[in-house]
Order: sequence, then C-alpha cells, then structure tokens
Amino acid sequence: MTLLRTALAAVAAVLAGAASAHEPPMSEDLAWKLLEIGRVVDPAKTAALFAPLQVKEPYEGMKVEREVKFGPADRHLLDVFTPETASSRRPVLIFIHGGAFIGGNKRTNPTSPFYDNVMLWAVHNGFVGVNATYRLAPQSPYPAGAEDLAAVVAWVAGKIGERGGNPARIYLMGHSAGAVHVANYVSHPEFYKVKDGGLAGAVMVSGIYDLNASPLGDPEIAYFGSDSSRYAERSSLQGLLATKIPLMIAAAELDPPRFVEQFNLLKQATCKGPNGCARAAMVPQHSHMSEVYAINAAGSRLTDEILEFVKAGK
Repeated sequence: MTLLRTALAAVAAVLAGAASAHEPPMSEDLAWKLLEIGRVVDPAKTAALFAPLQVKEPYEGMKVEREVKFGPADRHLLDVFTPETASSRRPVLIFIHGGAFIGGNKRTNPTSPFYDNVMLWAVHNGFVGVNATYRLAPQSPYPAGAEDLAAVVAWVAGKIGERGGNPARIYLMGHSAGAVHVANYVSHPEFYKVKDGGLAGAVMVSGIYDLNASPLGDPEIAYFGSDSSRYAERSSLQGLLATKIPLMIAAAELDPPRFVEQFNLLKQATCKGPNGCARAAMVPQHSHMSEVYAINAAGSRLTDEILEFVKAGK
C-alpha cells in the first residue's frame, strides 16, 4: 500500500503541474486519492472526498427558492439561487445533473452539498443559478430529457427577469447524462419552446454525442431504446455541428475512456464543421464525478474555462 501511495503521489505531482494557472491546483492528497479510485464512475467514494470541503446550509448572502414547478410531472422541479441583496441583471447558469438516465437528482438528499455547490459557485461568480431535474428512464424514454430541458429554458426565459436574471444570457450546463440531454436539446430544434433555443451558450461536461461510436450500456438502452437504426437520429453530433448556439465541451483526465473518446470525437468534428471549433477543456487531475463535486471547493480548470466561455460571449 505504501508503494502504491508513493507511485500515485508521484503521478499526482506531475498532473498538478499541468493544472490551470487561474486556480490553485488540487492538493496532492486529493489527487492521489482520485487516482486510487481510478477511471470509474464512483459517486459515493468521490463524494466522501469532497463533501467535507463544501459549505453547509444556511448559505451566507444567498437566497434559495426550492422545488419550483416548471411543468406537470412530479420531477419537473428546479431550485433558484440568487444573491441576497439586489443587483443588476445577471447571466443565468442552468445546471442539469447526471445519473445514467435512470437516476440522479438536483440534490441527492436534503443534507447533500451536491449540486448546490454548482449554484453557490455560479452566484459567487456573477450568475443567477438554476438547478433542475427531469424525468427518468425507463418510464420516460427519449426524447423526454430534451423535452424537459425545453420546458426549463422556457420557464427561465419567462420568469428569471423577476429574480434578477437576464433572459437574453442563459447558459445551459449538463454533466454526464445531463450533458447528453443538453446536447440533444441544442441539436434538435424541434424541441425548442423559445426562439432559437433561448441560449447564449451550452456547456457539456463528460457527455456522449454519437450513439453509434461504441456499444450502449443498459441504462442508455433504457433511455434511447434498443433499435440501433434510430441511434443516428437520436445522437446529437450532427445537430451540434449545425447549431449557431456557442458550445463548450469538457471531459476529465480520469474519465472512463469512453467519455474521453466522445470528447475528442466532438472536438475534432466541430473543428472541421461550418461554425469552427467548440471551446474544449480536458480537466486535469479530476475524475468523472470530481470535476463537478470539486466546484466551489477545490481548484479545477473547468470553472476557469466556463468563465472564459461566458466572457467571450458578451
């Protein structure tokens, strides 16, 4: 175990040297623990590392609206985070959680810091934050996710002005399955309820964009179906190349290989497409879960890149 820890710490030190200059690098101790967990999706072990670093409720200087309805389904719920004191109209960051299409929530339990942490970071960095959930497979298969995001965007466009947000500057961010839903929404204009999609930009973190690039797992089949002849039309790749909505894509250095492959596939495709390269970030040191669990607690290139992406779109 000592030899393993020494080896992992050495690799972590190398990775730390590659971290963004805009934020302090993750501690060596956290880095080797993530390396020890490995290139797997392990929410429980990863949460145990980062939950103690996150702030607890009540959140100072923050106003939080919980369980706001945006549609008729039981899971059509969102939370809105705004600064306690009034300010000029802010851009809006909508966050869409993951969960392999069959699970997950905007908050896993009433004491969890995830994904309030994304909202706190958003407000601290000049946004109004909206944290939304959606219907799950197999009860609600494709295209339920994209339909639900369309309803979220429509609610934000119509209601966020009275909460200090700017409906002309809505950014939609998704992680894992949430990134897939964001990509499907952006790439399929038939789902839009707001003119031109209603977005100033879309951020997709560790998503899947071409369903034919590798075999689908059971959770993905539960959502997209077992008929592979439909996978091309249900993929987002071609629509993402055609959209005028500015795109940012990201993946984690310790992501399972499939997510890295999909990141590279979309990155290369956009650079050959008609609208030019999407902003792309490979997040050093982090894993599939830590890239979002670390937000508002530990250094990550991801948040730097999001701020630069938004700044470029002003």
